[in-house]
Amino acid sequence: MKVISSWNDVPEFDTEEDEHEFWTQHSLNPRLINASVHAPDSKESTTITLRFDPRMLSRIKRIARSRFLNYQSMMKQWLAERMEEEMRRSGDQD
Repeated sequence: MKVISSWNDVPEFDTEEDEHEFWTQHSLNPRLINASVHAPDSKESTTITLRFDPRMLSRIKRIARSRFLNYQSMMKQWLAERMEEEMRRSGDQD
């Protein structure tokens, strides 16, 4: 079984069957999993509602499952990473 040490080594899957076949032959390095776990902010959070195309949400959930993450936590992590990137670009530091 091949051990995956980088998310870049995980391909895009056309079908769930392709994804299943890949994961029967590969496993994730535990360090990669631990590094990917989002540490929630201890501050209070606000609940919001977002509407997604069902196919997009299904793809997001599939990606999260492949990374052993909760899809909502993964989405918050993506948003936080993008926000940091945008802030670096604009020179804004909060």
